[in-house]
Amino acid sequence: MLLVGWARTSSGAYGEVMQPNEVHDIATPALVVDRIVLDHNLAAMDAVLPKKRLRPHVKAFKCSALAKRLAADGHTAFCAATPREIEGLVAAGLTDDLLLANQSLDLARLGALADEANITVAIDSDATIEAAAKGGVRSVLIDINVGMPRCGCDPAEAGALSDRARAAGLNVRGVMGYEGHLMMVGDRQKKIDKVETAMSLLLAAAEDVGGDVISGGGTGTFDTNTWCTEIQAGSYTLLDTDYAKLDLPFEIALNVLATVISVNPKGWIVVDAGLKAFGMDHGNPTWAEGEIFFCSDEHTTLKPTDLAAWSVGDRVRLQPAHVDPTIAKHERMWVVESDEVVDEWAVDLRHW
Repeated sequence: MLLVGWARTSSGAYGEVMQPNEVHDIATPALVVDRIVLDHNLAAMDAVLPKKRLRPHVKAFKCSALAKRLAADGHTAFCAATPREIEGLVAAGLTDDLLLANQSLDLARLGALADEANITVAIDSDATIEAAAKGGVRSVLIDINVGMPRCGCDPAEAGALSDRARAAGLNVRGVMGYEGHLMMVGDRQKKIDKVETAMSLLLAAAEDVGGDVISGGGTGTFDTNTWCTEIQAGSYTLLDTDYAKLDLPFEIALNVLATVISVNPKGWIVVDAGLKAFGMDHGNPTWAEGEIFFCSDEHTTLKPTDLAAWSVGDRVRLQPAHVDPTIAKHERMWVVESDEVVDEWAVDLRHW
């Protein structure tokens, strides 16, 4: 292993951090990304949504190294969920077209970057118009509620809201609307029909608002939403077991690597990754070689298909049910091919 830096040890002193060469060298719990599967996912998306037809959503992977990979493939416009994600993209030199696809009153920090990057924010009220104008942000999209009980104005209010935004000196680029309530619809024809209904609301608002951007969609509707000018998908890059239930051309590239720390002859093993290593809002992780008994703070108890095959020190790869919050719990991802470590990516877009 190669020395790559220093970090504080458990004693409080700083010690050497070594670059792992193989999966078995990685300190666990840790995120590992299968590079071959990732490449497959990116190619599958590019075949449907090339270049700026896709606005990758960095909230899913929170990593500027992966964002740079997408930019190299022609996806140079990005969206984000937090001001911190926008700040991180700017720091990484990804400044072409950044959208904060969320409401925020903390916009002076983005206005301070207006001369460095083309930044747009979502607004859905007079209060968010005021925050954008006072914060020094120059461009906005009118966020339209298309059926999900979250942010967005009523479609009938969009035109008047855009007029007030322009009167406040803001450049109104168009509209956005997130049909998040439709991402997990399993029946394809039913999904198409429901997305069309949701997008009819967005298109009507777009007529009233003007501008050339109609932004929406996500991994679950990436190829069924044919009405938006750009699709905001991000989870497709690494995927999770929730999205894997759908008939999508993407595979799970992200796993949480854990180490077996106990083997019980009564039929279970325990690994060193628990609630603090996974986003649990979509349920337990999945294990290809057995069942998940339960997750506790620092442990997950597993029931292997073949108990005799497992020993203390063995490594397991667990597939998270929700990629976004899982990644937010970690500082880095290790990119691997089989058991070889080929790269390290900082999870540098975390927090708010």
